[in-house]
Amino acid sequence: MANVLYINTSVRNNGSLSRQLSGEFIAKWKAAQPADSIVERDLAAAPVPHLSEAMMGAFFTPAEQRSPQAAELVKVSDLLVDELLAADVVVIAAPMYNFSVSSTLKAWIDHVARVGRTFQYTANGPVGLATGKKVYIFTASGGVYSEGPAAAYDFLTTYLRTVLGFIGISDITFIRAEGAAMGEAAVADTVAKSRLAFADLVPA
Repeated sequence: MANVLYINTSVRNNGSLSRQLSGEFIAKWKAAQPADSIVERDLAAAPVPHLSEAMMGAFFTPAEQRSPQAAELVKVSDLLVDELLAADVVVIAAPMYNFSVSSTLKAWIDHVARVGRTFQYTANGPVGLATGKKVYIFTASGGVYSEGPAAAYDFLTTYLRTVLGFIGISDITFIRAEGAAMGEAAVADTVAKSRLAFADLVPA
């Protein structure tokens, strides 16, 4: 039995390709692996707070030295870290906004990239602690960024590979839905290609 963490970040409930395709993937996963535990977190419906000076100070204060107020500030981050560390599989629906991730996904990352919890500093440099996980990331974009002249503007996949790798997660598969702003035919084509891309990714 596996623990699956499913994170949605699109601000759109209707017409979101990242929601649609990741939702189809999760439905297929549930059908194939009904005993698996799936934790769903919608960062658009229930966004996590962006970092503040007080919150950052609480992160770097040892637990036994935190004031009641500081301990309260850390609770959300601790919960998010616990969810991530408990997961064997992470599914992220991550549409591209202005060439990168949504602010809600960035806020989640700021909460889970925690020194002493998901990474640590050693004499040989930083070491990720959130190891042994498989990540599937469903991206959606109006243009095509996987190749061609716009590839240089893709800061979404490069950022996610880098930051997840920093905390110890390197087994990442991207399923892209591209060209959503190029007409109905382009949308139908990219949806079909995305479905084909994840058809065999769910373990039987």
